[in-house]
Amino acid sequence: MAKEKTVYTCTECGGTSPKWLGKCPACGEWNTLIESAVEPAASSRNNRFAALASTAAVATLGEIEASDFARTPTGQDELDRVLGGGIVEGGVVLIGGDPGIGKSTLLLQALDSMERSWQQTLSDAGPPQGAKAPLGGTLYVTGEESGAQVALRARRLGLEGSRVSVLAEIQLEKILAALHEKKPAIAVIDSIQTVYSDQLTSAPGSVAQVRECAAHLTRAAKASGVAIVLVGHVTKEGALAGPRVLEHMVDTVLYFEGDTHSSFRLIRAIKNRFGAVNEIGVFAMTEKGLKGVSNPSAIFLSQHSEPVPGSCVMVTLEGTRPMLVEIQALVDSGGPSPRRLSVGLDRDRLAMLLAVLHRHAGVACMDQDVFVNAVGGVRINEPAADLAVMLAITSSLRGKPLPKGFLAFGEVGLAGEVRPAPRGQERLKEAAKLGFSVAVVPKANAPRRHDKAFDGLTIIAVERIDEAMDQVRQLD
Repeated sequence: MAKEKTVYTCTECGGTSPKWLGKCPACGEWNTLIESAVEPAASSRNNRFAALASTAAVATLGEIEASDFARTPTGQDELDRVLGGGIVEGGVVLIGGDPGIGKSTLLLQALDSMERSWQQTLSDAGPPQGAKAPLGGTLYVTGEESGAQVALRARRLGLEGSRVSVLAEIQLEKILAALHEKKPAIAVIDSIQTVYSDQLTSAPGSVAQVRECAAHLTRAAKASGVAIVLVGHVTKEGALAGPRVLEHMVDTVLYFEGDTHSSFRLIRAIKNRFGAVNEIGVFAMTEKGLKGVSNPSAIFLSQHSEPVPGSCVMVTLEGTRPMLVEIQALVDSGGPSPRRLSVGLDRDRLAMLLAVLHRHAGVACMDQDVFVNAVGGVRINEPAADLAVMLAITSSLRGKPLPKGFLAFGEVGLAGEVRPAPRGQERLKEAAKLGFSVAVVPKANAPRRHDKAFDGLTIIAVERIDEAMDQVRQLD
């Protein structure tokens, strides 16, 4: 019997190599090549016919009729926010997160809400008229649990009498047949790593199986108009397991974030062809499942009765949503090698800010340990947090708290200048709405004229970091 041919495929980029290598020759990542069987190629006869196939009609952009995408709300406002308004017909969504973080719980709640909405609409409007019935209904395909386990979770979430259709199946061909027969408006595949196709000889969860099954489901969604949500496993580094080409196939990629020991969860859009990226939704885990948090600023602010040294509030932007986040700093006497540690912020940027603080504001922390933390487990990637970080460090070093109701935001350059943050007016309006009284901001972000939305908020505009330090000392 002839030996089965194998090839090594990169889990990051999908590149192949005839032999194992420590470093992928395509993308340069280390230890990402996984052995898989070579799938038989299509016959030469089929290839000849494919070469003679006619191409699609070519049209100019001006001739193509562009229309907005119709969206179906999921019944979860925070999920709709991240998706851009709801589920798009024929769209494919990939959602990943750590085990037990709440992916299946959220999707089951969303399916139940959509199913109840369709049932109510059907009872009000009556049976559909015409030969072709519109898409409707939901389908939950579970490959990791039995139907009884899914029903048990539904009862635990308080979804008694749910009309969501459940299919316990992992074979791709049977799943596609069920989609063709039932024609649901939305289907959830939980998870894509458990699905396999008989056309491939590799095991479920392998790179070849995940890639091919996702490609077939994506083509089925585009051809039939069924919206498909794929649940994906993540690696220990937090990235979606499987080839990176999987993220390029789908329309939307969502990541579930948060500590499993905390009751709060964040869902973030990394890619979205139908909406804004880096949008964030906030949920709270309760006994009845995940509930949306309408005011997420409350979970990112410590509940201090009085201000404490080393604490400064800033306004960050997550997609289109301004959120208030508390930055905490602790400066302590260090040894011969002082440590610089940040949680939720860039560590290299912290070292740069300490150098700017010393050079342009006369605040030295060379022999001190400096620890910086963003409260609530949120990750801040924008440089608008620079000013708040520096003020929090100075407050901890002096041992004096910042005034009550104080906040700051702005980017700080290497020359000590305070640069404007994008959409500064929206940040100030959010701060004024939540009752803050003093804001130190870049001069370019100060409002040009009086606005009632800023009533009760004293805005101090600064151009340099030393000027910001002087203004804060005057407030003591």
